[in-house]
Amino acid sequence: MAAPAEYGACLQARIRPLMTGIGPVEAAIALTAALARLEAAGDLPDLIVSLGSCGSRVLEHAAVYQASSVAYRDMDASALGFPKGVTPLLDQPAVLALPCPIPGAPTATLSTGGNVVSGAAYDAIGAEMVDMETWALVRAAQTFGVPLIALRGVSDGRAELKALEDWTSTLHHVDENLAAALDRLIAVLEADGLAALEIPALPGQDPAQRPAPDSITP
Repeated sequence: MAAPAEYGACLQARIRPLMTGIGPVEAAIALTAALARLEAAGDLPDLIVSLGSCGSRVLEHAAVYQASSVAYRDMDASALGFPKGVTPLLDQPAVLALPCPIPGAPTATLSTGGNVVSGAAYDAIGAEMVDMETWALVRAAQTFGVPLIALRGVSDGRAELKALEDWTSTLHHVDENLAAALDRLIAVLEADGLAALEIPALPGQDPAQRPAPDSITP
């Protein structure tokens, strides 16, 4: 998780998460350092579950969504001929698919960046929800060969953000719904194991080219 404000009473009763800090840089540093320590101890996890809030002006507020894909909206090397969102000289697409293992739970596309998105800024973003950490967390997880699931509760986006309270005022509802989604995820994993992490094909992708459940390269 990124911030203590998102870690409410319902989640506190279930887990003690790694707190990464807010934004892609802090997220990458914190998760990479934690995974490096675990790898050195021979104790890498089977799965990383990223929990937190997000913004959206099109999705139901306080509801929790499985992120079906994530894009990195800060990356723009189009002046050099690279498609927007593609990191130069890195063999990664602009959009990374993510597993959505909870049956019946809604899914949505996600955009990660270092800015707080509000009001008209949503016009430039194709994804249904926005956050500041998931892309960085996925890339760190990929480096260590660990799959990642992102569950996001919509905390804001209907109105323009003008104060910190515009984000935090709904977090107690998000906490309750994230906890319920986490319970459902645990039940799925206990029943099906890592086979539940099969990643569906993205629109336009050949289903035969979908990654295997134990792969972290969409």
